[in-house]
Amino acid sequence: MMSKKKLGVNTICTHVGEVKDEQFKGAVSPMYLSSSYEFLDVDIKRYPRYFNTPNQEFLSKKIAALEGTEGALIFSSGMAAISHMFLAFLQKGDHLVVQNTLYGGTVNFIKEEFPKYGIEYTFTNGYKAKDFEDVIQSNTKLIHIETPSNPLLTITDIRDVTQIAKSKGILTSIDNTFASPINQKPIEFGVDLVMHSATKYFGGHSDLSAGAVASSHQNIERIWNVSKNLGGNLSDMTVWLLERSMKTLGLRVKAQTKNAMKLAKWLNRHPQISKVHYPGLKSHPEHKLAKAQMTGFGAMLSFELDKSLDSEKFQKKLKLIKSSMSLAGVESTVISPHLTSHALLTQYERDSVGISDQLIRFSVGIEAVKDLKADIIQAIESF
Repeated sequence: MMSKKKLGVNTICTHVGEVKDEQFKGAVSPMYLSSSYEFLDVDIKRYPRYFNTPNQEFLSKKIAALEGTEGALIFSSGMAAISHMFLAFLQKGDHLVVQNTLYGGTVNFIKEEFPKYGIEYTFTNGYKAKDFEDVIQSNTKLIHIETPSNPLLTITDIRDVTQIAKSKGILTSIDNTFASPINQKPIEFGVDLVMHSATKYFGGHSDLSAGAVASSHQNIERIWNVSKNLGGNLSDMTVWLLERSMKTLGLRVKAQTKNAMKLAKWLNRHPQISKVHYPGLKSHPEHKLAKAQMTGFGAMLSFELDKSLDSEKFQKKLKLIKSSMSLAGVESTVISPHLTSHALLTQYERDSVGISDQLIRFSVGIEAVKDLKADIIQAIESF
């Protein structure tokens, strides 16, 4: 096969990380469901919890190729991926600098679990590079960012943060879930560790739970040494389904991104939508930065309803767009972040980062834009 660096993204999605069917020459990867493998006279001692069964091993190659890294690991969820990553690089007495605009589950994990391990942490006051630099301590070992962030789509300057970190010998990690490797390649801007909730765009069909971390061989080995003890691997049936789903990742995300741009512009003009958060809009405060570090603005956006509309009733009135907990499926979905992704935060914490009760997070699918507009219109007009 040609060098991965020369392959187009859709070719990588389709072919890299396939398990070759040497026996029957099938067009798709065979599924290896065995949980027990030979250990005598073999080069690799395979075991599901070691992340090296055939389907796990080869899918990791696809993810690494997409992110432009040497290696990757897949996990049972996005939270499994990020928690294993944190625990691999942080120990008692270490300090983490973490972005303040962040997925609520990550925030809750840090606040609930880090004190048990004696790991220190500081949330930034903002998401500019200086906000990170201001809170670095002598024992800071890792800086974690999320861009675009969930759910306000804030954009952090990846290169500026990584340059600050490298000047002080600090590792950097990023949650790249919202962008996906189709729209953003953080490794190109100096990031050390890239994680995903693979439940989202990698899966893309709202039918599996998975997570991933991509990095250098050295960093992946360090994570593996922790993860094989914690046991966060996926079943090979789910791994096979994820590899199948990722074959259309490029096609899906590009179609969803195109739809999101059209809808963001339309919502931004709607008289009963008070604000739209989408980096593709010129009115977005970090539009130029997003344009510089993203190849597409993504398929996630959020908007705030006029105070005359009840956000929960609005969602119940929708007929085509689903009110659903997760995101990034081929079907369009909405949620209220204050009731879901950020429900574990206090009202004060949500207010401090701008998550109001009127905020709706919109995961744009592949449907016809005219149909999505019509659904939103009828929901608003029903009040």
